[in-house]
Amino acid sequence: MSLNETPSGERVHISFFGNRNAGKSSLVNAFTNQELAVVSKTLGTTTDPVKKAMELLPIGPVVIIDTPGFDDVGELGEKRIAKTKEVLGRTDYAVLVVDATKGLDVHDQMLVNMFKERSIPYMVVYNKMDALATLSPLGEHEMYVSALKKTNIEALKETIAHVKVTKEAPLVHDLVKRGDVVVLVIPIDESAPKGRLILPQQLVLRDLLDYGCLPICTREKELALTLSSLKQDPALVITDSQAFEIVSQIVPERIPLTSFSILMARYKGTLKDQVHGIKAIETLQEGDQVLISEGCTHHRQCKDIGTVKLPHWLLEYTSHKVQITTSSGYSFPKDLTPYKMIIHCGGCMLNAKEMQSRLRAAKAQGVPMTNYGTAIAYMHGILERALKPLHEYE
Repeated sequence: MSLNETPSGERVHISFFGNRNAGKSSLVNAFTNQELAVVSKTLGTTTDPVKKAMELLPIGPVVIIDTPGFDDVGELGEKRIAKTKEVLGRTDYAVLVVDATKGLDVHDQMLVNMFKERSIPYMVVYNKMDALATLSPLGEHEMYVSALKKTNIEALKETIAHVKVTKEAPLVHDLVKRGDVVVLVIPIDESAPKGRLILPQQLVLRDLLDYGCLPICTREKELALTLSSLKQDPALVITDSQAFEIVSQIVPERIPLTSFSILMARYKGTLKDQVHGIKAIETLQEGDQVLISEGCTHHRQCKDIGTVKLPHWLLEYTSHKVQITTSSGYSFPKDLTPYKMIIHCGGCMLNAKEMQSRLRAAKAQGVPMTNYGTAIAYMHGILERALKPLHEYE
C-alpha cells in the first residue's frame, strides 16, 4: 500500500482553525503548496470544512482540513461553528491561525481550551508576520508565519512531523511471532467488494507480512481443508465477524481465534470499553432503540451486516423487536440519549481520534457502546474465546 493509497483512517489528520480572515485558507495553500482552499477578503469564504488527503513531506500521508471561521455570526454562522467543532473529534494535530496584526481573541482562546481538553497537540500560528514592524517573543506552542511570503512554512511542517500525533495500539503482530502461520478467514459473499479485500483484511495481512509471519487466506468453506493441510496448528485464526459462528465450530478450541473487527477496535483504542458495553444487550426490551453505526458509506447489500444481519441476531438473542437506527460516515448523532446501546463497526475508515471521540460522547451521555465483532461473538457465546488471544485479556 503506497502513501497515496493510504486510507483516511491511517492518515494523520491536520486541521486548521481560527477566525474569519485570519488567513487559514491562505496558510493551507502555502502549507500544501497547492490551491486547495478558496482565498478571498470576504468574511466567511470557507462555509464548510474542506478536506484533502495527500502525501505531505516530511510528515507522510495526511488529511488536511480547512475549517470555517470560529467567530462566524448569525444562524448560519452557528451551524458552521458546529461543523468546525465536529472536526475536533478527528483531529490529530491542530493549527490555530491567528491574525498577527490583531492577536489572540476570545474565540481563539476557546479553541485552545478545546485542544487542551481533548489532548490534541497544537500550534498557535501568528500569520501575516510580514505586516509587523517588530516581532514580540512567543511562548511554547506558538510561532510566526507568513502565508503570503511563505515564511516559516517548512518550520511548521517540521514541528508537526516531530510530534507523535497518533497513539494506535499494535494491530496483530504483537500477538504472534516471526515465522508463525496465521489463517485469515475471508468470506466471499454479497458483501465482499468485487475484486478486492475489505480494509481490515488488507491491514491485518500487511501487518503480518511486515513482521515476518506466514498468513494463509481462505474462505470459511475451505477452512477445514486448510487446517487439515497444515503440518501443525496455526498460531492464530482471524475471521470476519459475520462468519464467527461457523468458524468457531470448525476451529478446535486449542487454536486461538479472534476477528478482524475485534482487532480493529483494539487498534483504535476502544476495545476495553466496547467489551464492557456489550452487557447492555441483556437489558434490551421490546421497542428499545439501538444505533448501528458504520464509519464508511458503502452501498447497502441485501444481506448487509448493519441493516440485516445484526438486527436478525439481536432479535434471535433477545427475543425482542428493537428499533434500529443506522448511521454511516461522519454522520454520527450528537444526541445519543434516545438509544439503549450503540453497536459500531471496527472503524477502519475512521482514525483513532474519531473513534475515541465517539466513545467519549457515548460515555458522557450514559449510552453503552460496543462493536460488531464483540456483539456477534457475544451473541454466539464465543466472546471469551475471541478475546483470549489478546494480551489484555490473558
